Amino acid sequence: MSSPTHRESGQAAPLYITAVAGLLFLALIFFAFGEADVRRNGAQSAADASALAAAQESRGQLELELKANITNAAYFTLVFNTPFAGSFNGCWRASRFAAQNDAGDVDCRWLFDGRWGFRVAVKSNKGMSANLVPGTEGKKAKAEAVAVVESRCKFIPNPDTTGTSIGTVVCDGGLTWVVSPKDLARIPDMAELFRVRLAED
Repeated sequence: MSSPTHRESGQAAPLYITAVAGLLFLALIFFAFGEADVRRNGAQSAADASALAAAQESRGQLELELKANITNAAYFTLVFNTPFAGSFNGCWRASRFAAQNDAGDVDCRWLFDGRWGFRVAVKSNKGMSANLVPGTEGKKAKAEAVAVVESRCKFIPNPDTTGTSIGTVVCDGGLTWVVSPKDLARIPDMAELFRVRLAED
């Protein structure tokens, strides 16, 4: 005849196994969602870096155009005193930075809303590793970012049109650049003239 203790032990075993199995399943679910968060965060970091890289490249290339228009006050007024939308496409840098951040399928585009900047969408190279949540196996994270270039300065034209300088660029932080074709070597760094930052959509 079985003792009460033996019968209770036998009845508890299935409950224990069920509880352990349930806990293991929950742990795997938490792992799956944790992995999804890692993928999303990685994709967002790649999108941010790619958008910033595109904007920085576009900003850097503007130096050539500033030098080419060093005697053109109207051009300097356009660049510094109006909503300038940029002249150079820096999207090729976006793909490089996405690859460095383990992302691909890069879609980089100019902003067409009056701002100087770029919108970049990427997809993580790695998908979800386990189909613990239905429909997630192999699914890749997507992310998008916008980076803009903004002037730090204002251009003050020289009223004396016969002078060697077309005017002065005055910037945040006290930087002053007297624009003169005789002093091209002293053109400020583009980062001193324009800031690059991530922006809202």
